[in-house]
Amino acid sequence: MKILLLGANGQLGRTFLDHGGLAARGELVVASRDGVLSGGGRGEIVDLAEPARLPALLDRVQPDVIVNAAAYTAVDRAEQEEALATRINGEAVGELGSWASAYPALVLHYSTDYVFDGAQSQPYAVAAATAPLGAYGRSKLAGEQALRDSGADHLILRIAWVYAATYGQNFLRTMLRLGSERDELRVVADQHGAPTDTRLVVRASLAALDRWLQATAAQRRQLIGTHHLVASGTTTWHGFATAIFEQALAQGVIARAPRVIPIGSAEFPTPARRPAWSVLDNSGFQRHFGFPLPDWREGLHEAIAQLAAQGTAPS
Repeated sequence: MKILLLGANGQLGRTFLDHGGLAARGELVVASRDGVLSGGGRGEIVDLAEPARLPALLDRVQPDVIVNAAAYTAVDRAEQEEALATRINGEAVGELGSWASAYPALVLHYSTDYVFDGAQSQPYAVAAATAPLGAYGRSKLAGEQALRDSGADHLILRIAWVYAATYGQNFLRTMLRLGSERDELRVVADQHGAPTDTRLVVRASLAALDRWLQATAAQRRQLIGTHHLVASGTTTWHGFATAIFEQALAQGVIARAPRVIPIGSAEFPTPARRPAWSVLDNSGFQRHFGFPLPDWREGLHEAIAQLAAQGTAPS
């Protein structure tokens, strides 16, 4: 089996490579925008901003499984670059699906909570009505629809509030950096979600892939589609920040913690509107793939322990 990993230099792609699970399941081919890998070495060159170039790469590599960890993720900038975001998150995903449908191959693709408007107050079911608030969400929804319409075998995994301890630009690393510089931080307390470590996403994705590979044709028809892959439980950005500093202090990653002051979203305006409620119902994923998705605090404890083992906080 040959597996193609797109987005090898992103925080999710790098976590896949660090874990090693894809390489253990087959011949792994990795790709990044310039072919240079952050961890060293080279891979295939692919720029999803040029979707028309994807079939040539796919024809050459001939993957049995395509793991698409590449995406346009600049939520605020997407408000001015919606066409670019849509090419990467929408049109390119459609190209992957078209090729995979003809080959055939499985496409494992990641989407987002931003396809919802965040107006409800209970976890979003997979089949809940989508209503993106901004350009980023619209571009990701376009990718979902294009992949479904392609007829390819696919697993669309919606993820949310994703972070990695050791690389990437994410909330955990930003909080630890700012906390080392300031005595007080003001953090939004009226947006709700479940912080999810990339290592949980990788482990769960591999469990889903294994279940797919072991399934009969009839069983695969039950697995094809969209699933919510997020940690369990609920918090706010303020609650997440508070927990980050509590864990980092307890595990010796930081010597002091700043005060974390709760504020409303209106006090921290951004170009793109964020969903106020990003809690996704993950029970279907756990049922379909037999993989437990623990409370978000477990992933945070592991992430801080990873930083503690390195003896440094992000800078």
